[in-house]
Amino acid sequence: MSESINNEEYAAEYDQCVRFFHIASRNNDIEVKYSNENSVKPEKSCYSQEVLRKSAYGTSEVKTKEEIEATKGTINSLYVEIKVKEDIEIYEEPLAGERPHQYSKSDEAFSNKSALTKHQRKHNGKKPYKCRKCNKKLSLKTSLTCHCRTHAGEKPYHCSHCNKVFTNENILITHLRIHTEEKPYQCSQCDKAFIQKSSLTRHQRAHTGEKPYKCSQCDKAFSDNSSIKIHLRTHTKEKPYQCSHCDMTFSHNSNLITHLRTHTGEKPYQCSQCDKAFIQKISLTHHQITHTGEKPYKCSQCDKAFSDNRSVISHLRTHTREKPYQCSHCDTTFSHHSNLITHLRTHTGDKPYQCTHCDKAFASKSTLINHKRTHTGEKPYQCRQCDKAFSENSTLITHLRTHTGEKPYQCSQCDMTFSQNSHLITHLRTHTGEKPYQCSECDMTFSQNSNLITHLRTHTGEKPYHCSHCDKAFSNTCNLLTDLRTHTGEIPYQCSECGPFS
Repeated sequence: MSESINNEEYAAEYDQCVRFFHIASRNNDIEVKYSNENSVKPEKSCYSQEVLRKSAYGTSEVKTKEEIEATKGTINSLYVEIKVKEDIEIYEEPLAGERPHQYSKSDEAFSNKSALTKHQRKHNGKKPYKCRKCNKKLSLKTSLTCHCRTHAGEKPYHCSHCNKVFTNENILITHLRIHTEEKPYQCSQCDKAFIQKSSLTRHQRAHTGEKPYKCSQCDKAFSDNSSIKIHLRTHTKEKPYQCSHCDMTFSHNSNLITHLRTHTGEKPYQCSQCDKAFIQKISLTHHQITHTGEKPYKCSQCDKAFSDNRSVISHLRTHTREKPYQCSHCDTTFSHHSNLITHLRTHTGDKPYQCTHCDKAFASKSTLINHKRTHTGEKPYQCRQCDKAFSENSTLITHLRTHTGEKPYQCSQCDMTFSQNSHLITHLRTHTGEKPYQCSECDMTFSQNSNLITHLRTHTGEKPYHCSHCDKAFSNTCNLLTDLRTHTGEIPYQCSECGPFS
């Protein structure tokens, strides 16, 4: 049923709607659908979520006020359905430079109500746009469009400098600054500049100490949202990033990227002072300090100093005896996370580090490096007190104690001290009576593995120690030394009461 409407009254009302349409469509706030159905009376005002408006022409174009006013008679041929995407009202278009809409909780002001509404969602957390694939909610329509491309695999934005493609034009613009080295966001407190505004905002919190992101599970707070997301995974134990080469999973993507380089052998961070290259940038930074000799990080408990903050934190645990990293398979705890990872491989049997000279593989990279020196004969660790050199730093540290007389490992059962922890462990068995090494041929047990190896030769008849002066051979070095003295005439053991003995 058609209905007659006063043309002048409608033209004035339509003029206001057209102003709204032009401003809102420019901000991508509305979509317009046209229908050739018979005209109906508008059910809602132009301030509501869905607006029905009548047009004087059977066309899909919005006409001007003059064209409407020139129309005579009844308007009944076509109506326009305007679906408002944002919860906004009709407003007057502001003058150039005018920013009449200000949010009460911040100093930011906006030239239109739509921009203010979008900004307010940063504060109120409103996310009206929902992805149909994964139910993720987003605050902006443009964000939803970009998110949908992650499902479709669509990446329409191509970098003109390299082969990278992106789902979002803003990400491409940011990426291009890597090539142009443009850093438009300058810190007002120091000389640092940044590619992204978000990076500058995070950096400025280092000056202010602000940590607005608080964990709901514990008392920790963080300066940026990405850090709290990563932290929350320590509570949920979530590890969403899986390696495509092995079964390892990670709580954040950066760790996965670093791990993948252990498979590919990629070392993108090159030292400018020597030929060494590294998987991680932080490893390069720590290495470069070895050229300068700088050790800016000092222990608060002793006089030791370190080249990086991570090392001093690890060192402090030798004072506190703290071992925060626990194995999920057994009760063993560790002071370093890297030691836990290496230990876990004893349960999984994973040995990702393969020797290029032989078939041996190892659970840790450091063990592989030490092993390779058995092939090359390299001994890079030189003692400054004597001419001895060693293939491992730990062996050098132990050797240095023969010069200093240091014995840091003390027995809890008696007053004896030792230069090596392994010697202390062996000694403790004299108190406990523990003999963990059992002979496979008989029932004999031993407190040390070396004693078991010597004992096994009584079963096999093996005599690997040969005298250089005669044809005799021995199953252990002690018997060989005794024989050698019959040739040299050496009598090292002198009795204070009577004569010497050999």
